[in-house]
Amino acid sequence: MTSELTTSDATTPTSPPDTTPADPRRGNLTLAAVLLAVLIVPMSISGTAVALPAISADIGGGASGQQWVVNAFNLAFACFTLVWGSLSDRFGRGRLFAAGAATFAAGSIASALAPNIVVLDVARGVAGLGGAAIFSCGAAILSSAFDGPARLRAFALFGTTAGIGVALGPTLSGLLVDTAGWRPIFVIQAAVLLVVLTATPVIGLDRPAGDAPATFDLLGTVLLVLGLLAAMVGIVQGGPWGWGSPEVVASFVLAVALLTGFARVESRGPAPLLDLELLTHPRFMALCLVPVAASFGFVTLLTYFPTFLQYVAGQSSAKAGLVTVLLTIPVVVGPLAAGRAVGAGVNPLVVIWISLGALIAGDLGLLLAGPDTVVAVIAVPLLLAGSGMGLSAGLVDGQALALVPEEKAGMAAGVVNTMRLGSEALAVAVYAALLTGLATRRVDEGLTAVDAYDSAFHTTLVVLAVVVAGLSGLIVVLLRPGASAIRSRSRRSG
Repeated sequence: MTSELTTSDATTPTSPPDTTPADPRRGNLTLAAVLLAVLIVPMSISGTAVALPAISADIGGGASGQQWVVNAFNLAFACFTLVWGSLSDRFGRGRLFAAGAATFAAGSIASALAPNIVVLDVARGVAGLGGAAIFSCGAAILSSAFDGPARLRAFALFGTTAGIGVALGPTLSGLLVDTAGWRPIFVIQAAVLLVVLTATPVIGLDRPAGDAPATFDLLGTVLLVLGLLAAMVGIVQGGPWGWGSPEVVASFVLAVALLTGFARVESRGPAPLLDLELLTHPRFMALCLVPVAASFGFVTLLTYFPTFLQYVAGQSSAKAGLVTVLLTIPVVVGPLAAGRAVGAGVNPLVVIWISLGALIAGDLGLLLAGPDTVVAVIAVPLLLAGSGMGLSAGLVDGQALALVPEEKAGMAAGVVNTMRLGSEALAVAVYAALLTGLATRRVDEGLTAVDAYDSAFHTTLVVLAVVVAGLSGLIVVLLRPGASAIRSRSRRSG
């Protein structure tokens, strides 16, 4: 990867030729180590929720304590993704990837041994901290270690592996809870990451990338983490506390103040945690917005559609889970399909347009769902929504990282994943608030609870489709020809 890229490079990923592993076996082991760690992170996110009833029955904690088993992980992940990515550019990606895997393993072990809900919540936050490093540093490692078709394949596998983790998490956790209890879920996560740690020496990349400064932007890090934390707390607690409550409003005001201070510090520092030029590059930001659209068009359905099937359509938990597989299968096969298409000469942007169109069509197609839902009727919309997520997963990461200089790959990966995780939290919170508010209003208007939920669900689907369409329009504008280049800054220290 050269130190300067123009927008025409967006569809032709490049890497410095001397970073591609000379030994194919070493390259394959590097890929396997990264993918194995990446598999565990989404499995932990999607699988832990299934274990919440068993956790509550064992160690208590109430509804709030149970929710923070999930929220603590997500908050730590979102707040520290950019930090890990930027630090990996300075201190070595292989080294910090290993640190992340070790941190996640430690958090999982502590989770398995937790005597009460408070310890479990804290341990899950530690695991989320490690998960942020795995995703940011792992993506940067793949960007640096592979070139050309090998890189395209690596990022396709990256997206596919994350999809498999999302799909397998609930099933595996459910089986473990029924047969061995909830604690083995975290034991297995720790065991897999300990295996990953044995392979990290082959990854290399222990030195900073390029001429990246080996310095630490402490003030920027503190402002960013606290700002994101305040914003995420406001988003997560918006429903329970009320979006207009003083606590939520104060959280958002504090977030704006802290992130404004962060921007000022980063614009003046010699070695910033975040080069703000990344946020002004139209093509890079357009690619970052693709997973945001997927958060609204897919992640919300993955979270709440099973509830609709059970409450409105009267399906059992088992059947609802089986129907939801239609939503997750494309997330597993989509990234490899997209990678093969691009490898065969299809413009990556065409694949991205198709993915966005599939999200909109899938959301609108689910308007056919109702109390007498027939699976055959909603199968196509579910597959379309899943394809909207699957076709862009991995591909977007590779395309975005191909736009940046080598020494900023970790930072760029951190930006992409921060927007991905932050938007997921926002989308799910907004969806829940909108659905609850509409359902309550419909009940006040005289509808039964089931009919009110059904009506609110359909209205919310339309809103989701409109949001995805709006984001798609913005992405089109940002991808216009003639966007500026992302350059290597001359300012360096150390």
